[in-house]
Amino acid sequence: MNRSISVAINERRLIKLNYEPGYRLIEPHAYGLSKDGNELLRAFQVEGASASGEHVNWKLFRVDRITQFAMLDERFDHPRPGYRQGDSAMKGGILAEL
Repeated sequence: MNRSISVAINERRLIKLNYEPGYRLIEPHAYGLSKDGNELLRAFQVEGASASGEHVNWKLFRVDRITQFAMLDERFDHPRPGYRQGDSAMKGGILAEL
């Protein structure tokens, strides 16, 4: 899955994934490692489920908690407002980034 995440970021392709409590449609912006070595995905969620109740917003996903993953043909044009390179949650290193 990590190669697919990097491709989706580089090609600005939407991702549909299942992450508790349900499916989400996201625009991936950064992929990297936490200081503890967990794989993380920073994305802007455009629709779908949300444990926080914020269905459209910036999200940080732990990759090991994603149960289904599909890279779509649909693309997004540019980074979302509020995106900051060098995501501070990825203290273990950034592997792919817009």
